[in-house]
Amino acid sequence: MEDSIRKADILIEAQPYIQAFRGKVVVAKYGGSAIDNPGALRSILQDLIFLSAVGIRAVLVHGGGPSITRRLAQAGKGTQFIDGMRVTDRATMRIVKESLEEVNARLVREVEALGGHAKGLASRQGVLTVEPHPRSAQLGYVGSVTTVKPGPIRQAFLRHGIPVICPLGVRAGAGELYNVNADSAACEVAAHLKAEKLVLLTNVRGILRQPGDAGSLISHLSVAQAGLLIERNVVQEGMIPKIEACVEALRRGVKKTHIIDAAVPHALLLEIFTKKGIGTEIVR
Repeated sequence: MEDSIRKADILIEAQPYIQAFRGKVVVAKYGGSAIDNPGALRSILQDLIFLSAVGIRAVLVHGGGPSITRRLAQAGKGTQFIDGMRVTDRATMRIVKESLEEVNARLVREVEALGGHAKGLASRQGVLTVEPHPRSAQLGYVGSVTTVKPGPIRQAFLRHGIPVICPLGVRAGAGELYNVNADSAACEVAAHLKAEKLVLLTNVRGILRQPGDAGSLISHLSVAQAGLLIERNVVQEGMIPKIEACVEALRRGVKKTHIIDAAVPHALLLEIFTKKGIGTEIVR
């Protein structure tokens, strides 16, 4: 009986958040090494299915870096990154496409197996239109998103499904395929959909004052404070593009952004439906 009462209390705590966010868009980005954690993946997909079931329009933008790196190694090709972006020549682009579309199909199957409904949106749907990245001379086939085609995403919503978006873009007028940083892609999707929240799922608790010390978690930041942390080298390397994606999303009208640890069971629900949350939220 006590266990049942505790579960009911949890639902009551979530009720005002469910009411506030019903009909709103929540974009989650999931990728990096975290996507190879089966337990975390199952938990995140269950959370997305729950969000969809209570009337929140959940969108998943995924990466697939580890899968791409493994395939490149099997093909005898090395991997080079510049400021967190993969240098992508034409041969690498073919492997990137195959790897990301395989991950996309797997995520859709996993959602369906858990009782949810998902719609995979890969390169053939042309959801992301891109132009070459400003540093394309160094990066090759890496694109910056210029537009997001909302039609296929909204069709998935009408069927109570979860759009699962692959970070591949088509160059306007040329038809060439480009690799897109998944954090940037999620930012653009959230901005174009006027999302209530953008949540970046990673493999650390959030933004930490002391690297590796979960006890130094910063739970709440303004855009100005986040900028100071970068200036003072409190955050470095892979966390910088995540903060920059959050700041850009906020600048473009997204209400709140979050960086959380995908390995925490039901991390999405805990961050969205509880007052304290579990990671770092960045707000205007």
